[in-house]
Amino acid sequence: MAVRTAAAVRRFRDRLGLPGLVDVHTHFMPARVLDKVWEYFDAVGPLTGVAWPITYRHEEEERVALLRAFGVRAFTAMLYPHKPAMAAWLNSWSAAFAARTPDCLHTATFFPEDGAAEYVRRAVDGGARIFKAHLQVGGYDPNDDRLDQVWGLLAEAGIPAVVHCGSGPVPGKHTGPAPIARLLGRHPRLPLIVAHMGMPEYGDFLDLADRYREVRLDTTMVFTDFAERLGGFPPEELGRLAALGDRILLGTDFPNIPYPYDHQLDALERLGLGDDWLRAVCHDNAARLFALDA
Repeated sequence: MAVRTAAAVRRFRDRLGLPGLVDVHTHFMPARVLDKVWEYFDAVGPLTGVAWPITYRHEEEERVALLRAFGVRAFTAMLYPHKPAMAAWLNSWSAAFAARTPDCLHTATFFPEDGAAEYVRRAVDGGARIFKAHLQVGGYDPNDDRLDQVWGLLAEAGIPAVVHCGSGPVPGKHTGPAPIARLLGRHPRLPLIVAHMGMPEYGDFLDLADRYREVRLDTTMVFTDFAERLGGFPPEELGRLAALGDRILLGTDFPNIPYPYDHQLDALERLGLGDDWLRAVCHDNAARLFALDA
């Protein structure tokens, strides 16, 4: 399957004349943490509620090699804590991973706890280029006072944070657009990337992107056959999606996806928004954001 997928992705890139893909939503974690994530998916955990087979259940080196074979020139190590006293350790691991994996954008994370601003500052000083926050898994309010300095620091440094803040696949206590709207009201220059385009509250998160110039959305799992069964993207919003084409970024959730990697690309192409839109989403927007061609 990997060979067929690599060939399909290559045809997609060649047709668009892309030097590669930039995927802002891929997962690399310490092995014992990723094993727990996979166990959760295997058990049809309550945050998914559906069978979710992991297509790319491989060792770390093979997963990196697969992304390279797919022509992904830059990717991330999305990782996130579900409890206190975990984020700093994850950041140490991800710094080492980025050091040995030069095509990975050095990724970091945080949790609402005493000392969060200090270890986030260390991560930024150490070269972190993107952060991940998972409000659903972490079960926290992004407006927690212990995170105010963190958001301010990221806004000042211009470092984006990918935030799982939509209520899909099931709502959490602090998911949905309202907490993020309050956050952006205090930090309007925060470069926030809405994971999964805010599924299923797509329109509300598009509203926030209209209001705040530094808000972007990633495509992770959106428009795929799997996600459409859970609650599809509203066709009436396609015009706004096209208009925001400079702030949509390719994300896939690799390796934790229940279908081949190229299906995400097929799902984007069949929207019919044009080759220029696809080039921007799959490469140019993220290449500009992370100064990959500088």
